[in-house]
Amino acid sequence: KEAIQHLFEIQSAVHGYLGPETQQELVRKIKSLTQTLSTLHKNTADPNPNTEIPVGNPRDPNLGSVQLPPEIIDYVDAARNPDIYTREFVELVQRGNQDLKGKREAFAEFRDVLAREMRSAVPGCKGEVERVMEGLGVGNRDRDQGRDGGGNGGGR
Repeated sequence: KEAIQHLFEIQSAVHGYLGPETQQELVRKIKSLTQTLSTLHKNTADPNPNTEIPVGNPRDPNLGSVQLPPEIIDYVDAARNPDIYTREFVELVQRGNQDLKGKREAFAEFRDVLAREMRSAVPGCKGEVERVMEGLGVGNRDRDQGRDGGGNGGGR
């Protein structure tokens, strides 16, 4: 922020340059910009270029260790608000999570229907089917639903 302010001040000083009387002010502003850029470089330089583990407080990382997705940089370059990118990204992740949740529920329903049908069609495999279902952590849920009429395939 300071570097941009200094650049703006230099631009104004150059635009209103009147000769030797404004030269000292321009030199002072250029020195201020140089010092600000030097400070910025120090704050963004990687303190340990040979290590991959950031040093210091993880809540306040060195600016050099912060990596931004190129899409955010493109948003800022295009004068767009990076919060819009974040919101769109969160919405995209939520939609993806909803899709995955639906697929997971559909496969769980299929698993339960398949187990129920295998128990009834091949009674000799009933013990194996129950062992597999218990190994999956669902136990006798499908059988219990079938007794109270709740095992109708999900009712979708």
